[in-house]
Amino acid sequence: MRPSRRHPLLVPALLCALAVLAARPTDASEKKATGDGGTDAGISAQVARLYEDAAVATQQYEAGRQEAEVQRATAQRLETLLDRERRDIAVLHEDLGRIARAQYRNGGELPITAQIILAGSPEELMRGQQVFSQANLAVDNAIEKSRRAEAKLAADEAKAASAWQTLETRNVELAELKNGIEQKLQEARQQLQGQADASVAAGSCRGAVRLDQPAVQVTGAWVTPVETYELSAGFGSGGSRWANRHTGQDFAVPIGTPVRAVGAGRVVKVSCGGAFGIEIVIEHAGGYYTQYAHLAAVTVDQGDRVAPGQWIGQSGTTGNSTGPHLHFEVRVTPELGSGVDPVPWLAARGVPLG
Repeated sequence: MRPSRRHPLLVPALLCALAVLAARPTDASEKKATGDGGTDAGISAQVARLYEDAAVATQQYEAGRQEAEVQRATAQRLETLLDRERRDIAVLHEDLGRIARAQYRNGGELPITAQIILAGSPEELMRGQQVFSQANLAVDNAIEKSRRAEAKLAADEAKAASAWQTLETRNVELAELKNGIEQKLQEARQQLQGQADASVAAGSCRGAVRLDQPAVQVTGAWVTPVETYELSAGFGSGGSRWANRHTGQDFAVPIGTPVRAVGAGRVVKVSCGGAFGIEIVIEHAGGYYTQYAHLAAVTVDQGDRVAPGQWIGQSGTTGNSTGPHLHFEVRVTPELGSGVDPVPWLAARGVPLG
């Protein structure tokens, strides 16, 4: 956004109402999640907090960007009004010149003694004086009107420049805040993935990290396993990474993304190592099981009961994975090889993917 030197903005910048988002403490030593893992749990909690902060900062930034577009349109309309003011002032200046020339032609510049001598009669002298007075009054009025218009124009342009500068400064602050949080989040994600890789290499899970998640806002019995995502490899697709066909649906998400239980159930498996890396399997009513694989951390233990939308882990890229994503399966047994296509399965439960 690069406004011209005189970008007007006469309406108050609404962004001033946005409170400056203060990043919460992210030092793992300031707040650790309870459960096994010590500082490991602290990193998981740090990622979760930063993940939430980044979402808020992005919303603030997008709101600021959209407001800037609205204000830009307003500025363009006001620029047209200011141009009109400038044209009106030019007309006033022309009027002043016309009045002065008319006064000159009518003898308004002559001293009163000369007018008395040249007047043919008292009536002619009075008419001349009346014309002279009217001309002077017109000149005075025109000058005062011109001065008021020029003062208003200067004030409007100064106000516009100040308001635009405030808006631009606010947007720069939001962008810097957003970038700062995202950088911290990226660093924390790398630490979280490093710890997950170490656990998988050792074949020993760290145990559940009990994160303080926001209140679950779920209206149905079933939800998507991650809230925001892009679909990648689908069920039954081929590839060199799989012995036969892909057995689930992949969701492309960054490391540390909260992973949710798609429905109510009981955790029947939490394991580390192997092709799936860190994984969770949940048993649901009706004889179905869901698997969540390539995780970076888990927030539940085997035997736990879970509710729809409850955080059960954080996504990663452990095991046979070429990049951060969640591998999600629906099975008719807890074991690999009994999978069904998750997309129509979720759609039948009121959760379309797209």
